[in-house]
Amino acid sequence: MDDAIVLYPAPLIGHVVSMIELGKLILRRYSHRFSITILLSTGPFDTPATTSYIDHISQTNPSISFHRFPYLSVDTSSSTRSIVAVFFEFFRLSASNVLHSLQQLSKTSTVQAFIIDYFCASALPVARDLGIPTFHFLTGSAAAVAAFLYFPTIHKQYETSNKSFKDMPTTFIDFPGLPPLQATRMLQPWLNRDDPAYYDMLHFSELLPKSDGLLINTIDDLEPIAVKTIREGTCVPNGPTPPVYCIGPLIADTGED
Repeated sequence: MDDAIVLYPAPLIGHVVSMIELGKLILRRYSHRFSITILLSTGPFDTPATTSYIDHISQTNPSISFHRFPYLSVDTSSSTRSIVAVFFEFFRLSASNVLHSLQQLSKTSTVQAFIIDYFCASALPVARDLGIPTFHFLTGSAAAVAAFLYFPTIHKQYETSNKSFKDMPTTFIDFPGLPPLQATRMLQPWLNRDDPAYYDMLHFSELLPKSDGLLINTIDDLEPIAVKTIREGTCVPNGPTPPVYCIGPLIADTGED
């Protein structure tokens, strides 16, 4: 059977573009030794820009194939949770599609690696149960990855306060390798403990160190302090840190700002 690598991006244009560029890089670096299949969630978050870009890649890069999941509907009108929380629920519900797709692909190919987006972390246990080596691809900076890895520690430090970071304007958060960050300037899903998105992000961050490796869309010379801090294990004080691979920056002109 052919050797395959399966990629699973979040259905956001920046994440899809970076993941496709990763697929191109693998094909170039290994002289098309692997086939590349990209799993795509389809649902209410699809945009014309993403669809158009994928169609373009399908026509110009036949070595990259796309496997679209059945359309998945979620309630986007909830008044009790943020749209980000709805987005994360969409990924959790997609786990069964991931399982089915990996099982089907494994019948015709040997899946040598499964590379997932940070937001697609619910797919990690699925691939692990199938015995497939699973890596995270972080489409942003090493500084962001350092913050993601350390967020479970920050959560424990402030858990007893029962306050959301959005209500702590005079508090500054210390992340390893990064300057102090004002609590109210944290990532939007981290600001409100009453929003399910907060705990989704916590779960995503807890799964990061459990992958077989972290591929980051940066280069060592661009972010030497953040990369060094991650590799030294400072961001995961209570466990091992996976190998870190700086493979970027992977960018492409999509015709969009």
